Amino acid sequence: MRYYGTLGPACQKEEILLAMFLAGITGMRLNLSHGGLDENGYLLEAFQNAAKTMGIAPELLLDLQGPELRVGNMSNSLCLKRGEKVSLVSAEDPVGDGEIPLPSPLFRELREGDALLLDDGRILLKASREGTGWKGTILRGGTLLPHKSVALEGREIPSPALTEQDHANLSLASRWGVTGVMQPFVRKPEDLLELRRALQEAGAGQVRIFAKIESWSGMDRLKELLPFADEIVIARGDLGNSIPLWELPAAQKEIAGICRKAGKPFMVVTQLLASMEQNAVPTRAEVSDIFNAVLDGASSLMVTGETAVGKYPELVSRYLVKTGEEARRFVAEKQGGKW
Repeated sequence: MRYYGTLGPACQKEEILLAMFLAGITGMRLNLSHGGLDENGYLLEAFQNAAKTMGIAPELLLDLQGPELRVGNMSNSLCLKRGEKVSLVSAEDPVGDGEIPLPSPLFRELREGDALLLDDGRILLKASREGTGWKGTILRGGTLLPHKSVALEGREIPSPALTEQDHANLSLASRWGVTGVMQPFVRKPEDLLELRRALQEAGAGQVRIFAKIESWSGMDRLKELLPFADEIVIARGDLGNSIPLWELPAAQKEIAGICRKAGKPFMVVTQLLASMEQNAVPTRAEVSDIFNAVLDGASSLMVTGETAVGKYPELVSRYLVKTGEEARRFVAEKQGGKW
């Protein structure tokens, strides 16, 4: 069983990473939507130093930008309140105060009445045309930070599997000791074949490929994707944006079942311990979620913002690993050791 945290400001100190490894974390993810490999060198050096001190070789996973769409640069965070209107602009144009810069592929596809889901669906806007521009009416508010995810509810936006920045980061993968690459929004086998070619060209052909299932198209073609991925990732954040949220548990079960039948390892990620970004103790629902993911056959579990920006990265690591290992013990003792 593998347990992954995510690198970020909250765990940038070597002593915190040491504590996470001691708690049982076996690898870390670096989200490249917030800067490239060299830009995050300080995080990677702390990761490497902690691993050296421990005498271990933890995995390092790169989460590429890929076709995932994100809010552009903003000078400040925005506090969005229900019922208010906010200007929507293209990230390619100058951005004023109080405006939300949308990635140009999405901005070009905007239609009257579109529902926009931001920050893994925490914030919901309804788009409307006003004069020559676009406005978003806040239906579900919150604080929006730069570079958070954005999606059109129920619609996919055509975009390339790998960006120029992805290719640049892949060229540095071997230098930084990368062991795995997470490909966002995998839609078809060609997306994974393109990634494999890019890795081979970068001299990193040995790096494992993690295919993130985050859309209907990925789910529909999951069986076709299996031969080209080393591990499937049930990425519940954006997957929960592309389907009604109440259908997400069934989608997770379906993906898990297909992977089990095919003998393909799979990971469960997103909001496993979300409340612990602010709280020192998880909810009962969260530990049950982790437990059930292991019972479903998950080979890996990953936390994201909980360790990257949360207040308690060490405690998050402890609860993640302790709960996962308790689930493994339960399976071994109560179900005859059948996995």
